[in-house]
Amino acid sequence: MTAYNYPEPLGDLSRNINLWAQLKTETGAPGVQEKVAEIKSLIAKELAELRALPDDPDLGAAEPNDLDGIRALRPDGPRRYWTALPGSDYRNRLEGAMLGRFAGCTLGSIVELWEPDKMERWAAYLGDAFPPIDYWSEAERPFEFKYETSRRDAFTPSKMDGAPTDDDLIYTQLGMLILEDYGPDFTVDDVGSAWVKYLPVSPASPVLGNLQAGVPPMKAADVDNPTMFWIIGDIRSDPWGYAAPGYPEKAAEFAWRDATVSSRRNGIYGAMYVSAVIAAAFALGDPMAAVEAGLSEIPADCVLAREVRWALDAADDIKDYLAARAAADERYAGMHLVHTINNVALTIWGLKIGGDDFTKVIGETVAMGMDNDCTAASAGSIFGAAYGKRAIPEQWTRNFNNKAHSFIIGTESFAIDDMVNRFTALAGQVMSGE
Repeated sequence: MTAYNYPEPLGDLSRNINLWAQLKTETGAPGVQEKVAEIKSLIAKELAELRALPDDPDLGAAEPNDLDGIRALRPDGPRRYWTALPGSDYRNRLEGAMLGRFAGCTLGSIVELWEPDKMERWAAYLGDAFPPIDYWSEAERPFEFKYETSRRDAFTPSKMDGAPTDDDLIYTQLGMLILEDYGPDFTVDDVGSAWVKYLPVSPASPVLGNLQAGVPPMKAADVDNPTMFWIIGDIRSDPWGYAAPGYPEKAAEFAWRDATVSSRRNGIYGAMYVSAVIAAAFALGDPMAAVEAGLSEIPADCVLAREVRWALDAADDIKDYLAARAAADERYAGMHLVHTINNVALTIWGLKIGGDDFTKVIGETVAMGMDNDCTAASAGSIFGAAYGKRAIPEQWTRNFNNKAHSFIIGTESFAIDDMVNRFTALAGQVMSGE
């Protein structure tokens, strides 16, 4: 059984049209401009009809977008473990979660979306271990910048001075700012305002452009957005788990408010699920127990919940990155590489394979490919929340130098200890109900 029965992809159709149009122009064929215009018109017509196809009403009823509807379809669950913030224990786990996220993202960022065999060849060329046991010793195209702020070689130990810029880390910073600017009762509209205020770009999503054009935040995900089930909501999960530790219901609620700006259905559930997992990990001290607990905050019969249960059932038989990727390729054939569902499965398997070994968790997860900076960042965050700062070996954090770089408008970097202090204050507000 596969997650979805996708049609065969169109492949190189657009490229072939362009190449033949160029060739026919060069050979003096008549009517090339007219024929290309006719093809464009036909494609536009067929695309409009594709977009207008009615969704399955039964599946839609099992996958609501509103918070009340989602909660009505949840299974029974703990909802809340901690009723007060446990002081130094929380801070140790928060530092672990934050550093784990930074390290996982930094390891994966410069090989994002690479296939496992390409990473294997790159590691062999460099003489690096694979799966990696430290940051890549060199970066491909080292002189290029990510998000116009961190050069690609800044992700390597010899050049690293602070956690380099990546969108997966920016959203953790943005979530902190949303909670500080608007308080724990922030709204979907507040999230939209924060995007416009703080984000110069939002990768892989048209939503920022929709917001800048004046589309209301509650509607921004619905406008010309075929990426609404992608991982864009999932990667914004961490601040909500950090601010509601041991309180997965509240973390998932925060995530719903945030993800509704960009996502729908399983895209929203991915954000709610990972936020709940992180929140649960603080209290349970066991990543795999937290992975199971997170299911309590999403609809029991949604596709994501089904696939998480499948990934958990399959986990004992998946011993390494190659087996993980093979299982994902078979079950998710045709699914986009930055989709929520396939990447959640890889995150779960990375945590299972690595166990209490942080290096193995993020190394195996990155080696699986797909959206591997996202998956390794989430796995690192869950691991750190469960086991704390002391469980993360020094080689992953020594070059952060208490800095997390940023492309947030008006901020070049955040001090990591200051972020820890600010999240601790926010979590105190949330836990006390202020």
